[in-house]
Amino acid sequence: MRLEAEQLVGRAVGPYTVQRFIGQGGFAWVFAARSRDDDRPIALKVLRPRYAGDEEFERRFRNEAKVASELRHPNIVRILDIGKTDQVTYFAMDFYPASLADRLAHGPLSNDDLVQVAKQVAAGLAFAHAAGVIHRDIKVDNIMFTPEGAAVITDFGIARAVSSYVSATGVNMTIGTPHYVSPEQAQGRTLDGRSDLYALGVTLYRAATGDLPFRSTDWFELARMHVEEAPEPPRKKRPDLSTRLERVVLRCLAKHPDDRYASANDLLAELGDIADQARKTETFGPSQVRLAAAAARRGVSGWVLALAAVAVVLMVAMMVVLLGRR
Repeated sequence: MRLEAEQLVGRAVGPYTVQRFIGQGGFAWVFAARSRDDDRPIALKVLRPRYAGDEEFERRFRNEAKVASELRHPNIVRILDIGKTDQVTYFAMDFYPASLADRLAHGPLSNDDLVQVAKQVAAGLAFAHAAGVIHRDIKVDNIMFTPEGAAVITDFGIARAVSSYVSATGVNMTIGTPHYVSPEQAQGRTLDGRSDLYALGVTLYRAATGDLPFRSTDWFELARMHVEEAPEPPRKKRPDLSTRLERVVLRCLAKHPDDRYASANDLLAELGDIADQARKTETFGPSQVRLAAAAARRGVSGWVLALAAVAVVLMVAMMVVLLGRR
């Protein structure tokens, strides 16, 4: 009898007690759990039985989880433990209850919040790419928030495990999420970090407008759109989006990798410049503008008074001269 997700609730899985089912992806279930050692909240990702029963897939899943566990960065969710018990292959991560998808349920992000989230995700990607790890499935569901509000990337390793499994076995599996795949990913071409930047562009487009750049219920039609169609400029859907942020999003969404940012570090540098400009604008804000205008008005008044004084002096001098001639 095949194990169902609900059967794990309330049970011990390794050193963790499963509390509730959170959700599922194509290859794994996600549970809220607690460590029995210190009662710490944990997110437990469990490989679905269909794949846990495939020794080759399970091996690659565990190998990639181990690679991901070595990525230690403030904007990457930590993988704390990788294990197997009975029918269950799992890894445990830091638990964060809210994702970017949850946050967008309340509406698009402001310009400032969009820059901050983009900066933090780009920083995490830059670190991972420098370590030779491509995420392959950046999307709103895979960006979580710490209690302090920092964005962190989760699910490093899953898509890579699937990719290597497909390459080794020839089994047909969908890699990535259709609405977020890069053109080269949709075409089955070799990927580098710029593919993650495209998916981040889709993510930022949705965070800015509340909508995706391409929509279809048919995977092949979506793939064609990613490869061939230009996205509608986000400012048409969100007029108050800054023009510079729109350019960032559209550059990430360029069809050819060479037309995107060369690296996550390059994107991070541009976002940092945008944030600096915003701070300068805020520093020289409305109150400063009013003070400058008042100073200018005072300057004008001073000149007027000075000229009036000179005119009075001249008039008095002329009167003295005229009276003297009499």
